[in-house]
Amino acid sequence: MSAPQNHGQQNTRIPFTKASACGNDFLMVDGAHAFGDLGAISRRLCDRHSGVGADGVEWLFPDAEADVKARLINADGSEAEISGNGTRCVAAEICSREGKTEVVVRTGAGLKSCRLAGRQGSTFEFEADMGQPEVGEQLSIETMWVRAVGTKVSMGNPHFVIFVENFQDGWQRQAALIGTQPQFPQGTNVEYVVVSGANEIEIRLFERGVGETQSSGTGSCASAVAAIASGRVASPVTVIAPGGSQTVRWENQVYLRGPATLICRGEFFV
Repeated sequence: MSAPQNHGQQNTRIPFTKASACGNDFLMVDGAHAFGDLGAISRRLCDRHSGVGADGVEWLFPDAEADVKARLINADGSEAEISGNGTRCVAAEICSREGKTEVVVRTGAGLKSCRLAGRQGSTFEFEADMGQPEVGEQLSIETMWVRAVGTKVSMGNPHFVIFVENFQDGWQRQAALIGTQPQFPQGTNVEYVVVSGANEIEIRLFERGVGETQSSGTGSCASAVAAIASGRVASPVTVIAPGGSQTVRWENQVYLRGPATLICRGEFFV
């Protein structure tokens, strides 16, 4: 039998770590393994049938002012400024490898500091400084297919927060349409929010470049900030998403507390 042939990148292997923060899952990959079109390779990695499966890939690079620089590519290959949950997953990876209790991550939305609040096995609890939010005016979206009133919030990435009495069937279709409207030239993440207590909200999420997700760190922050700013709740706010709960407090800066669990490490064959 003849020896197997090496056809260029056919035998390239990309080591990865997979982690999840309240069901929002990410792959962490050393930037030394980045090549070619990062969007294309990230789509392959994130594919849940022929890849590893994830909501996005955090490509990790050295940084002079931070423990690591994280470049986030969504499951559809588009690049995002930041993911709060993804940043916690990156911090968990750094903590597991280097034993740190505070990790500074450079994101597309600036430096974010994650302080370790506790650990149980492969699950790490962090409180992350998410910076100052920008709360916009209420905005009405009306087309033949969608009608909604919400609040624009920036957490370094764009969000549109819609308060509802309950979650209606088909909200995903409405959210997808909202993200394509001219009021959002860069697209937007869409959150539907039900106020369930003086310090508690429930949310559903449709993320730009991903679709419906089980959780979102910046989405939790944006939803809590919009609810606090409109007088619906008071800080700190428990934010309940399908994948789990996080806590948001707003004291000039926004602080996000929640878990990140390392799931596995492996290699992806390109």
